[in-house]
Amino acid sequence: MKQNLKYYPKARTHTFHFDHIHIKWNQQVPLHQQETWELSYIITGSGVRIIGDIVENFSKGEIILIPPNIPHCWSFDESVHDSEGNIENITIVFENDFLESCKNIFPELLHSISELQSNENAVSFKNELLEKLQTLMASMIHQNGIERLSSFIKLLELVSYCKEMQVVGRPVSENKKEKKLQEIYLFILNNFQRNITLEEISRSVGMQKSSFCVFFKKMTGKSFFTYLTEFKIESSCQMLLKTKLSVAEICIASGFSDIPYYNRVFKKIKNVPPTQFRKNAGLINTSEMQ
Repeated sequence: MKQNLKYYPKARTHTFHFDHIHIKWNQQVPLHQQETWELSYIITGSGVRIIGDIVENFSKGEIILIPPNIPHCWSFDESVHDSEGNIENITIVFENDFLESCKNIFPELLHSISELQSNENAVSFKNELLEKLQTLMASMIHQNGIERLSSFIKLLELVSYCKEMQVVGRPVSENKKEKKLQEIYLFILNNFQRNITLEEISRSVGMQKSSFCVFFKKMTGKSFFTYLTEFKIESSCQMLLKTKLSVAEICIASGFSDIPYYNRVFKKIKNVPPTQFRKNAGLINTSEMQ
């Protein structure tokens, strides 16, 4: 599971690592975990992410704090990018040793950093705090080393005292069943846009078909194909909201091969057809702006 991250060198030239990237949608770091903290800001792009034991859709603007040793990855949609065809994000990586040093050197930070370290789950931020974090992290792009250090201390203070957080990932248990389930989630994440057979998915995780079906239903409360279908629909929802692709294009991009079938399944799960779902979302956004 653990990998050396190509973006995060071990050289002790900085107290933390700041990385601002523009890359193609499929060039992000795959599923990995490390012994450092990570603060990630998605500026451009959307898709599906795995953080610990949670698989969810994501969209631009989110900022997530990930404690050490929680496996995670972002899988970006090919159709959501900037004018150059790239996704954009900022990642700040820092070690727990650095936090301990800050507590020893700066008594003013003792309580806030201790609050931060007490959190074991990956969390996202919202409302006014999210806006403050977005502005502060974006400003760091053009700052020098000293200015970034000052901004980083401010970031620590902001996230430490935050009470409006949403858990988006939890540590993965060493339990073999949990690890096996995460393998399945990762396979779905990487392959849901094409046809997946029971033979293929069960073989990929080293199980017999019958054993796989029983295992997945017991762990998730759903059959594999029910979960997969709902996953595809949720992915298509993000494309309906975040792209200008036609319903037919979204149908194919989210792993369905038949448009009438896609429309029926979508309506069954969301209570409205895809076109109405997109229209309703547009009306909501318009009303919020007024």
